[in-house]
Amino acid sequence: MKAATVPTSTDIRDYMRALGERARAAARVLARAETAAKDAALLAMSAAIERNRAMLLAENRKDLEAGARQGLDAAMLDRLELNDARLASMAEGLRQIAALPDPVGEISDLKYRPSGIQVGRMRVPLGVIGIIYESRPNVTADAAGLCLKSGNACILRGGSEAIHSNRAVAECIQEGLKQAGLPADAVLVVETTDRAAVGELVRMKGHVDVIVPRGGKGLIERISGEATVPVIKHLHGVCHVYIDERADLEKAARVAFNAKCQRYGTCNTMETLLVHHAVAEQILPMLGRMYREQGVELRVCERTRAILGDAKPATEEDWYTEYLAPILSIRIVDDLDQAIDHIAQYGSQHTDSIVTEDITRARRFLREVDSSSVMVNASTRFADGFEYGLGAEIGISTDKIHARGPVGLEGLTSQKFVVLGDGHVRS
Repeated sequence: MKAATVPTSTDIRDYMRALGERARAAARVLARAETAAKDAALLAMSAAIERNRAMLLAENRKDLEAGARQGLDAAMLDRLELNDARLASMAEGLRQIAALPDPVGEISDLKYRPSGIQVGRMRVPLGVIGIIYESRPNVTADAAGLCLKSGNACILRGGSEAIHSNRAVAECIQEGLKQAGLPADAVLVVETTDRAAVGELVRMKGHVDVIVPRGGKGLIERISGEATVPVIKHLHGVCHVYIDERADLEKAARVAFNAKCQRYGTCNTMETLLVHHAVAEQILPMLGRMYREQGVELRVCERTRAILGDAKPATEEDWYTEYLAPILSIRIVDDLDQAIDHIAQYGSQHTDSIVTEDITRARRFLREVDSSSVMVNASTRFADGFEYGLGAEIGISTDKIHARGPVGLEGLTSQKFVVLGDGHVRS
């Protein structure tokens, strides 16, 4: 793989502005691209990843070796690693995006007005999307594929620890774009590891239409604080399951166990379990055994501790904490009102679920809990673009404007009003 020309710290601003201009020009081409061309590019990208397997693994090995020298921990190295299975998954992901319906150009709600004109809404690309992420090189392919299908150009800034891998993946992506007759500048990877590039990217209002950060809370807080470009984000996922007194306890145990133990390190994993006091003595001993068998550390309120025995007392900080680890907070509450109040005070507006057979209480929970996903009798782990039928997602948003919840192809588009007339004039 040929070496990239990397800008020095003195010309980062000019370099980033030049990337923005190239991306903006490519975005205009993509906005009018036919679905067949975008799908052909996605399939060609997939084939390029499979064809260049040896090169991708070799470039990734450079990042892994550098990461080991720098003392990256085992979890970080695992996220950084590419292998045959992960490359196959990247290629398959691009094929799956190609199979999704194209949202661009779709006209909805077309209605006649009393004046005789027809008014509707057309779905259109956002333009240029800046994506800032850490560790996982597969995000380079996923993000590029989703942006392309939704008609957007993208500027990708991965973590410095994955620079060789990201450049290599981008080379395959640009090869696919060229084969389909689309501009290679539709997907641009920031070639410098200088942190100043991130600061420039999030302030390029004339060149970038939206920023999507993917990473830890520290990264997202920094981006949100510095950006003048709109940001689609969530800071963290403090997700709850509330077991109501009218729950089917077999269902409740299954949901509460899966929500915590199916996978620990995801933003839709349950971090706090709330239990109605009327069923606490029935269900908590069973759940306590199930969690302990999985090695989950329990941090609990005093009423829960009286039932479970030697569990660690929860601190005020625990109720706010996204553990991303085999640790769970548990609190017994007096009623549905107290459960909703707890979620409002300590939650992150990500995903919350109630387990109940009472439809009135379920409807109250759905209406009053102000989160991007609210569930009844289902594990919080379902809060995912694939599970929601979006095909894929760029991330999850807890914002209330534009996109909320898993952000798929539609979340990477906007709508404009379209008016159809036949020489109509306003009187």
